[in-house]
Amino acid sequence: MSENENPQKEAATDSSHKITNRLYEWCQSEHSVSSLLAVTPSLTPSDAWQKLFRDDELGSSSQENNLNVKTTTPIGNGELRRARYCGKWGSKKPSDLFTRLYHDALCALNEHPERGVVSPSLIGSSGMVPLTIISVLPDIVRHMSNLIVRAEKEVFLATNFWQNSIASRYITNAIRELSRRAEARGSRIVMKIIYDRGSPKQVFDPHYIVPESEYTGDAVNLPPAKDIPYVDLQVVNYHQPALGTFHAKYMIVDRKIGIIQSNNIQDNDNLEMMVQVEGPIVNSLYDVAMISWHKKLEPPLPSLCSPLNVTDWTSFGANHADIFSSTGSIKGHSAVVDPSKMPLRKPDGVEATIVDSELAGIASHTSSIEAPGKQFTIPNHLEDDTGKLEQLEQNLTGEVSAEHSTEDPHYDSDLAGEVFRVQGVVSARPDETAMQAVTRHLNHTTNIGYPGNAPDCTLADGITPYIPHPAHEPFPIALVNRAPYGQPNNKSAVNPQNAAWLSALRNAQRNIFIQTPTLNAKPLIPAIVEACERGIDVYCYVCLGYNDAGEMLPMQGGHNDKVAHQLYTTLSFAGRQRLQWYWYVAKDQTRPIPAAQKKRSCHIKLMIVDECVGIIGNGNQDTQSWFHSQEVNLMLDNPQICRAWIDGLRRNQNTAIYGAVDHEDGIWRDGQGNGVEGATGVDAGRFSWVNGFVGAVKRLQGKGGF
Repeated sequence: MSENENPQKEAATDSSHKITNRLYEWCQSEHSVSSLLAVTPSLTPSDAWQKLFRDDELGSSSQENNLNVKTTTPIGNGELRRARYCGKWGSKKPSDLFTRLYHDALCALNEHPERGVVSPSLIGSSGMVPLTIISVLPDIVRHMSNLIVRAEKEVFLATNFWQNSIASRYITNAIRELSRRAEARGSRIVMKIIYDRGSPKQVFDPHYIVPESEYTGDAVNLPPAKDIPYVDLQVVNYHQPALGTFHAKYMIVDRKIGIIQSNNIQDNDNLEMMVQVEGPIVNSLYDVAMISWHKKLEPPLPSLCSPLNVTDWTSFGANHADIFSSTGSIKGHSAVVDPSKMPLRKPDGVEATIVDSELAGIASHTSSIEAPGKQFTIPNHLEDDTGKLEQLEQNLTGEVSAEHSTEDPHYDSDLAGEVFRVQGVVSARPDETAMQAVTRHLNHTTNIGYPGNAPDCTLADGITPYIPHPAHEPFPIALVNRAPYGQPNNKSAVNPQNAAWLSALRNAQRNIFIQTPTLNAKPLIPAIVEACERGIDVYCYVCLGYNDAGEMLPMQGGHNDKVAHQLYTTLSFAGRQRLQWYWYVAKDQTRPIPAAQKKRSCHIKLMIVDECVGIIGNGNQDTQSWFHSQEVNLMLDNPQICRAWIDGLRRNQNTAIYGAVDHEDGIWRDGQGNGVEGATGVDAGRFSWVNGFVGAVKRLQGKGGF
């Protein structure tokens, strides 16, 4: 069969490994929940789904955990072609690796398409990524606030937990400014906010409309209608009792910009990650938003009935191109953010931090430092005349813009202005070293005055909170989500998110990178073992002690220390050399800090496969995200974006330098053989389940690790 032949005739015979004809037809169609709502606005999204997919007529499923961990029979070329026809990829054909993951994600929907929380016709799409943020939470809500004030018609904001905080004040300030701008131009804005704040009302109505008297209270503190007369605000509180958390975190502005992030709207000490997307994939996120909202939109979103032609709009204008210097850095700074101009490195781990001395031109400016079980050389901050000259050249590029804060807002007119403002703020002032500037930036809101102890790095390895991406054509992007599941058991395993993650571990040819706050999901552990034993390098960047109490509950999978030890003591000698487990270490630190101290934690949720395919979004690698929460994740097919992420993660944390555990037992020790003070340790004790219940209560209060 030629590539151009329609694979419809290749009938699916095994629904667990092949795309059924019914799902294939749904993917091929142009119909979606959002398109039906545009034609019939009187429908609720729930009604629209029933009309299109009639899931009550589909075969029932036990939802038992039947995801395959071990390598199965390879997918044939015909089935791969069939999978490619299930997406609307635009001009760029998806890679074989991406297609295999996408195929396996689709197969999870054969009997129950609702598990994907998006219309099948919109799962496979295309788009562009103009910006990634890898930084503390205020930097992400700063960008969100800029997008909000620039909105022309509508804003849809989804988050797991919303808490009255400095973080939320960025958003509420922006809503007020948006209303003022709408008034000035004689228009109105529709804004929808959906969050999950546990309430007894959700037992009777999982999607309940929050009255103004409630969402303007001290706990949430959204602005009342009288303060935002030109913004029509509607709020939904969504949770599927008992454990079906709405864990999704994304925002869509004017149906032309989408962001997906790891952070909630609440103050914390986390390093977080956000990705902005544009192009057709925004319509897919829009469909997710409608399905999640569930109820009738009152008032309706303006772009629902008059969608923009997203292929004709992009952030890649002249101002965006002007961000980059001739060397691929942000103008006025040294760290290279253009992947086409980055020096070659190993993908992850300690070796990735060592720049080739000839490429960097700094062979004589190095010093020796120690990491657990290793000694190696990295460049230090340049203190001689060459370094001073480079810093002087930065200072001469222009005055540093004031920081955009809740007390002193500075909204920028475009993405370029935001990038220059933030990069200027994290650069050293005349009285600071480069690392002191980093500590100042990390010591926001909850940890003012906490000292850093890391040595200075080169300017080329400096922190870059906002990572702009050079202009590019749309490339394949798919949504790999999971629907919420409230029942108190771990049977809801079959969904696109889990299938894509396991498929990545099965199909990787070289390496897998995982960064997650927690890692303990039962299907994931044997999949990591299988990958390591077949010779795949698996890099795990995990946060020490993150939500330890909650993970000690029965059926939760155990805390991170225990899982790391279990993996290293299970693997063969050869397999242990393939597993590279690191505890997160902040950019200004030289050792892991237990998350319970709330000084330097990490909340990023990312997987990169063979440095080519990235899965970014809301899902943690823990039991809650694998079996219960609603999650939204993007799967991108772009080596350049993946390379920019890998290098940005290298620059914006010290995990690879200082975080490696011992390959014999999975325990971190410093140069003197000491472990991490305050860590739970491998054995949490006989009564750890008591702490588990305490952790569960904190989660419901919004204080736990979500």
